[in-house]
Amino acid sequence: MSDTLITVIAIALAAILMFVFPLMTMSDRTDDVAQLTVETATTEFVDNIRTTGKITPDNYNSFVQSITSTGNTYDVEIEVKVLDENPGKKTTQTNRTTIGENVYYSIYTSQILEVVSPDSGTPKTYGLKEGDIVSVKVKNTNQTLSQQLKNFFYTVTGNDTYTIAAEHAGIVKATGK
Repeated sequence: MSDTLITVIAIALAAILMFVFPLMTMSDRTDDVAQLTVETATTEFVDNIRTTGKITPDNYNSFVQSITSTGNTYDVEIEVKVLDENPGKKTTQTNRTTIGENVYYSIYTSQILEVVSPDSGTPKTYGLKEGDIVSVKVKNTNQTLSQQLKNFFYTVTGNDTYTIAAEHAGIVKATGK
């Protein structure tokens, strides 16, 4: 009887080693590929905005299509810090290239998407000017297979955590208005 029990345990352990751990390894590699894809797409999107000075509907849609091609859903946060042309009347000379005098106000994702991909009407280009700062943050909102397997075996990650994320920012070099 004890030999049969040991044999059953050995077969179960062998099945786990032969199937589950390779599946976990492959799902981790899939997350790595998705991470690289999202980082590359985010960097290219922000660099394109920086060099052209505009967020076009085509560029935004191709960016979203590129990151969702990984099979995951993502939360995209865009923030544009617009350089204020009129920082104040406190000084007699206002030179926007002087450190300490620049004043920025922020425009967020919902305001940008109202222009770039509105619910009704035609999409328009969102123009930026030289000196504005653009930043894009992307993180996955769904659980990947790797996260699900880790939750099942290790209970390491929770439901609200993300494994795939990217962030890129920079100063706009050209005026796109």
